[in-house]
Amino acid sequence: AHRMLGGPIVLVWDNLNTHTSAVMRRLIEARPWLTVFRLPPYAPELNPVEAVWAHMKKSMANLPVRTVEELVSVVRGRLRRVQRRPDLIAGFIAKTGLDFQPP
Repeated sequence: AHRMLGGPIVLVWDNLNTHTSAVMRRLIEARPWLTVFRLPPYAPELNPVEAVWAHMKKSMANLPVRTVEELVSVVRGRLRRVQRRPDLIAGFIAKTGLDFQPP
């Protein structure tokens, strides 16, 4: 992703054990273009992805799908819509009250 975007990458992580391992710390330290914001435990209100999932659930409420494949297709389509809406993504981030700018 770094090569494709040509700029810094910002990750927002919870305290999942794989995110806090020594191996992961070394990988992060070896990539100066990568900034990781670690959220405190049990703080979903600070995680912008929670707003993404809430938006997705709301946009798909009462949507009838017949197969898992159809559901996967709908979810991918809805995620693409979110990707094309920088204003929406900015709103999800703003809702947290945090500043996730790279240093």
